[in-house]
Amino acid sequence: MTENQSRRSFLQNLGVGLGTTAAAFTVPSLVSIPESKSKYEGKKLGIALVGLGSYAKNQLAVGLEQTPNCYLAGIVTGTPSKAEEWMKKYNIPKKNVYNYQTFDQIADNKDIDIVYVVLPNSMHHEYVIRAAKAGKHVMCEKPMANTVKECQEMIKACKDAGVQLGVGYRMHFEPFTKEVIRMSREKVFGNVKFINSNFGFTIGDPTQWRLKKPMAGGGPLMDVGIYCVQGSRYITGKEPLAVTAQFGPITDPTRFKDVEESLSWQFDFPDAVTVNGFTSYKTNIEQLYITYEKGFVQLSPAYSYGPIKGRTSQGELNLPIVHHQANMLEAIAREFLETKMFPSHISGEEGLKDMKYLTAIYEAARTGKKIKLA
Repeated sequence: MTENQSRRSFLQNLGVGLGTTAAAFTVPSLVSIPESKSKYEGKKLGIALVGLGSYAKNQLAVGLEQTPNCYLAGIVTGTPSKAEEWMKKYNIPKKNVYNYQTFDQIADNKDIDIVYVVLPNSMHHEYVIRAAKAGKHVMCEKPMANTVKECQEMIKACKDAGVQLGVGYRMHFEPFTKEVIRMSREKVFGNVKFINSNFGFTIGDPTQWRLKKPMAGGGPLMDVGIYCVQGSRYITGKEPLAVTAQFGPITDPTRFKDVEESLSWQFDFPDAVTVNGFTSYKTNIEQLYITYEKGFVQLSPAYSYGPIKGRTSQGELNLPIVHHQANMLEAIAREFLETKMFPSHISGEEGLKDMKYLTAIYEAARTGKKIKLA
């Protein structure tokens, strides 16, 4: 996108993805699926998707077709042809369809309870705040924003408006992930000693927004490395104390003129727990490996749409394979309908913490210094 290209023309042409293995352990009570097979007959929350890129189209919209307590009520897009396609496919009334200029009129729409922002990272700040001012609860894709300051402003705007703010941390609701969290917290194999977490892939289109720093905020760390940062936090249940980091070599100067190609970091956690993290746009890699005093747990794949696979020092993990976005949205809607709150572990404050850690990783890599975090 050129410097003078308008936001409107960019949005109208946006078509790329947004966003983004002996004895078995089974803990059905921790699996985030409906406990009852009976048909849900309560209130359904109406959700409007802002941005209709591949994540919205292929994951969120598909997930919303499977959720009993929430549904796709509206859309926001700058592309008229997409609006027509979505209205027809999902039976969305024209009054629930907005573009980026009419978005604020969503305030008057009683069909829409939650606005889900699925735009490039640099646009999260604007549309979360606009949704809050419209009196709508807000879900936002990760990373929450491009800067700590933007995250803080988004949190304040939602608090001032009296609306809930959540971040799309889908892994919190995924059965394998939840089981590994349980095993870690309950010390099934003793205390956590070391975590190795990595997530990388070979990126495609060299002109896409993910490779433009003003829009993405950074490279693979912002896109998929955040899963590794999150993973270390939800496994330990604690916050890192310090970080060192290193940029990897640039092998494609044209493609990676604006963002890092790869990045490694090392977190120091309380209780002498060390975390090694790695992310890349040139390496296909994905695993979460945890060493304990008396065993290990490995998830690989660990963060993508799956199917997630896992094993421990005692054998394979056998748990249900679920649709991540359906599981997440159903759980969020269920809690909101019961408590009028989003789950605290996906809050804006959690998104802010991750943004602080991502910022510190970049600073550590840039300066070569250990950055204290607490």
